[in-house]
Amino acid sequence: QLQASGGGLVQTGGSLRLSCVASGRTFSTYGMGWFRQAPGKEREFVAAISRRGGTTYYSDSVKGRFTVSRDNAKNTVYLQMNSLKPEDTAVYYCAAPTGKGGKDPYYRVNYSWGSTYDYWGQETLVTVSS
Repeated sequence: QLQASGGGLVQTGGSLRLSCVASGRTFSTYGMGWFRQAPGKEREFVAAISRRGGTTYYSDSVKGRFTVSRDNAKNTVYLQMNSLKPEDTAVYYCAAPTGKGGKDPYYRVNYSWGSTYDYWGQETLVTVSS
């Protein structure tokens, strides 16, 4: 089970930090991902992090502004979002794989695929006002 939080309303240029707490003892075994879906658009990949946090991945649209991190002792993954833009407005989801696709070497290739992930947290809404 994944519990996401931290969304809210922020002005352009502001910051938010999303958190996602996972239950279960296998959290540190797999990579974790963040996705988002804007109104009227398809879900898109935002960021991902390898199981130990040593490797991170970002979509081009958020690279340099967002930072994904994790604390395996707390079973938590974070998404620090800085320099927010109105186009970042969306519902955000954290996601967790449970199969081998969530582990290296496979994860290095398929981290951005929605099909890699088996569990999805409830949405948290981020609204960026202009």
